[in-house]
Amino acid sequence: MNKTVNINLAGTFFHIDEDAFGKLQRYLEAIRKSMSDPNGSDEIIKDIEARIAELFSEKLESSTQVVTIKELDAVIGVMGQPEDYMVDEEIFDDSPSGRSKRSYASSRGNGKKLYRDEDNKFISGVSAGLGHYLGIDSLWVRLFWVVLVLLGFGTPILVYILLWILVPAAETTAEKLRMTGEPINISNIEKKFKEGYENVSEKVKSVDYDKYGNKVRSGASGFFDTLGNILRTLFNIFVKFFGIILIIVSLATLVGLIVGLFTAGSFGIWGTGEMMEWYQLADTTNAPIWLVSLLTLFAVGIPFFVLFILGLKMLITNLKSIGTPAKISLLVVWLASLIGLGILGIRQATERAFDGEFVAEHELPVRSGDTLHVKMVSNENYEYDARRRGRLTLEYDENDEKIIYSTDIRLIVRSTSDSIGRIVVEKRAEGSDYLSAKETAKKIDYNYSYANGNLDLNAYLTTGFENKLRDQEVEVILYLPEGTVLYADENTYSFHRNDSYYRDILDNGDEEQYLLIENGETRCLDCPITKNIERSSSSDDWQDDWDDDGVYIKDKDGDFIKVDKNGIQIIDSDGDSVTIDDDGININATDKQDTLKIKVGN
Repeated sequence: MNKTVNINLAGTFFHIDEDAFGKLQRYLEAIRKSMSDPNGSDEIIKDIEARIAELFSEKLESSTQVVTIKELDAVIGVMGQPEDYMVDEEIFDDSPSGRSKRSYASSRGNGKKLYRDEDNKFISGVSAGLGHYLGIDSLWVRLFWVVLVLLGFGTPILVYILLWILVPAAETTAEKLRMTGEPINISNIEKKFKEGYENVSEKVKSVDYDKYGNKVRSGASGFFDTLGNILRTLFNIFVKFFGIILIIVSLATLVGLIVGLFTAGSFGIWGTGEMMEWYQLADTTNAPIWLVSLLTLFAVGIPFFVLFILGLKMLITNLKSIGTPAKISLLVVWLASLIGLGILGIRQATERAFDGEFVAEHELPVRSGDTLHVKMVSNENYEYDARRRGRLTLEYDENDEKIIYSTDIRLIVRSTSDSIGRIVVEKRAEGSDYLSAKETAKKIDYNYSYANGNLDLNAYLTTGFENKLRDQEVEVILYLPEGTVLYADENTYSFHRNDSYYRDILDNGDEEQYLLIENGETRCLDCPITKNIERSSSSDDWQDDWDDDGVYIKDKDGDFIKVDKNGIQIIDSDGDSVTIDDDGININATDKQDTLKIKVGN
């Protein structure tokens, strides 16, 4: 049980706890002693007492409530500590020039310090504080934030939140003076007291009017008060719920970052597992994995750590701040991490900015009239099935050296008027410039073999692991003389699925057929006649006429084929003809001596 004391503070009576009364006396005495010259100090003490009385009136809910240590500490937090009132000993000296005793000298530096101005806040007082610090109206600062957000930049929102958390609010009189850059002297302190006095007086008058006048004359005020309390309660619930969401999301992200980045490399801290190998394969900057992991952790983790603290503040009103030095350190580390990742990202992009190719051309001993068998060959050490999958894997060669293995091979067949064929192997890769890209392409290992009319093409390419992933690919172009017969194995299907851009005359579906190479096209020698008709009708040189009598196909040279219910008739421009009908096969040549007639049937 504590004793209470009745005091008269600036004409207002208060019931104050005995311990609080003793602390208040020591506080006022400490302020008085901090003033080295007694002249004018009595007036300032009266102003301070009046300000304390108004703050007490604001914080007490009723006139019978007792002022305790808690209320007194809150008032002292607003008023400032005694050292804030230290002034120069010549403050009150009169001068012949007629200077007033209130033209006080500053006892502190006049430099500004960034605070949040909660007295003029719209959201958190950041813009008002920046306005004081920059010496401009806070309206222009708020408009600047709005413009940046409307332009589509998301960073200003994050920066505003960081300033909200990192920049302290100006609560004491000394902090408010430092915020505006005014000298911390008695004149300015008294000025702030009077401003606070007027604000508190207006609030007290308004509260008194709302509390007594409206309640006496109208019951409507009670309704609006109740509605306001309900809305305020709902808002607090929403804030608490949003704070819980922030804590859960930010904490889960931080844990995921730490677990994911520190276990990179198949559950080893920056180890040598499969994940580590894939990272080294894709990374062209050669930056240490531990450095990239830390930069990523700080760049992504610090904002979520800030959101975690913000969520805690929404749940715990009296949560102790982590301190300004820690806030500044986090901001510096975060900015440094962003810059570091940006530099690595630019280096990664520039290392693959140019395309280069290395071309090797060799004679292929195939002449007009020869038959060429083409087949794709796989390496059983890597896979059995020869198919273009467009994927890349890490393998080990026969010397147990780590290599890059890919099936990105493209096969193209074109005709040539030369007497002998040739094979062109184009190796492509990316690099920081054309020369480095060409050098990387040159290091691609690709082989083929030819013997006795059989051409075996590798269905894969390999290159050293040190060459990194630079979109390596190989394009094989076969130039075959007109009159050559081509037989493509069925496993070539996936390697020559090309569009018209590549001018490939080997169509999908022509595998396992003997194709005669002609000028810019092929002609199937063993296809069913219906397929040849379809092939011919697709050419621009052919015109087809459909009627009830059958199908009639004719080219620009006068050669035509007619198929109807009676049979098939083929006539060339020289008059030679072949007729197949119920009577058999009839072949007529222009030279009558060479006429051959074969009759099958009755």
